[in-house]
Amino acid sequence: MGLTEEIASCRAGRGDPARLVGEFRRTALLVPLTKTDVDAGAEGPFVAAGGLMSAVSGGIRWVYAFTEEEALVRFAQARGEGGRDWPYLALLGARLTDAVVPEADGPTGVAVNVADGDGAMLFPPVAGIVPDAFAVDLHQGAESDRGAVA
Repeated sequence: MGLTEEIASCRAGRGDPARLVGEFRRTALLVPLTKTDVDAGAEGPFVAAGGLMSAVSGGIRWVYAFTEEEALVRFAQARGEGGRDWPYLALLGARLTDAVVPEADGPTGVAVNVADGDGAMLFPPVAGIVPDAFAVDLHQGAESDRGAVA
């Protein structure tokens, strides 16, 4: 089963969370790049053009990732930006959680296929998904802000 099928299975109550995370880690995901410099103000640091596109919600930065170009197109159209080119990188889910998350400022997860309603899935910054040093569930109340949620 591919990642989209694992997501559907889990959302239907039939899936295996460990299998879902494993498939996420093995899947090459399309991660859009920012097209302009963004100053996220109080919500986060300055992001230069060409950085990984993300949003902050609930004190967590969510990196956008898509299982296929069609899912990225649906996202662009939902934003009213379907008429422009969307540069992206293809990264394994494991690379996002093991290399990108540790470099981010604060708690960071991955939002997959966010424009697809029931086909979307969030991979939050918790143990078993991101490295333990960056898992919010292992570091609540700790002095370090790496695992803290604002």
